[in-house]
Amino acid sequence: MDVILNGACGRMGVVIREKLASEPRGIRLAVGVDPTANEGENGILRSLSEYSGYADVIIDFSNHKSAYELMEYAVSRGLPCVVATTGHTDEERAAIERAAEKIPVFMSANMSLGVAVTARLAKLAASLLPEPEVEIVETHHDKKLDAPSGTALILARSVKESLPEAEFVCGRSGHGARTKNEIGIHSLRIGGVVGEHEVIISSGDEMISIKHTAASRSLFADGALAAAEFLMGKPAGLYDMNDVVKDAFGD
Repeated sequence: MDVILNGACGRMGVVIREKLASEPRGIRLAVGVDPTANEGENGILRSLSEYSGYADVIIDFSNHKSAYELMEYAVSRGLPCVVATTGHTDEERAAIERAAEKIPVFMSANMSLGVAVTARLAKLAASLLPEPEVEIVETHHDKKLDAPSGTALILARSVKESLPEAEFVCGRSGHGARTKNEIGIHSLRIGGVVGEHEVIISSGDEMISIKHTAASRSLFADGALAAAEFLMGKPAGLYDMNDVVKDAFGD
């Protein structure tokens, strides 16, 4: 499987390039693309449009602003695409959804299998506890731009499937009691934390805490490569990590 890596010079792009250099499963880097690359840097191109060679799939770890160019290129070449960026606007997400009508697109704010399992467990707990109160606390490094994180929103949306009346409340300040149908989301930015997410669910009489900790960015690279393999042979459509784990939950 030959991969076009969009965002090849970013943190995750570098991790994936290093992993592909020793990838034993026959997954190869067709080309790296990054607009910030210096001319001639490790053969990395500055635009997707510069590459017309062979590829099986695109993995995108660039920036949400590249969504339009990325989808136009993927559709024009009929290539499956793994979108691993976060922070998309409604318009950018709509562009991705339109593209998914023509090509298979795997879109997830977090490429960790463990996060997908955490989301499922949180959803289950929220459905079983009576009148549950839910708080989500996420911690990332001090360079992360979006808050709440895409992963925190994955967890919140999963819980909301069990609590359809719930509303997201990001942060808390001032005076006033917690509202009944509130899912609180709290974002911490400090040091070099790769990513920690905890879902706390309370019925008043008992409390469940479900926590996921990412020890290194390597797990996200593994997840992105697994997502790329998952897309091979799939029909057009929008997929996510939930599609990978749903069989284990009996869906």
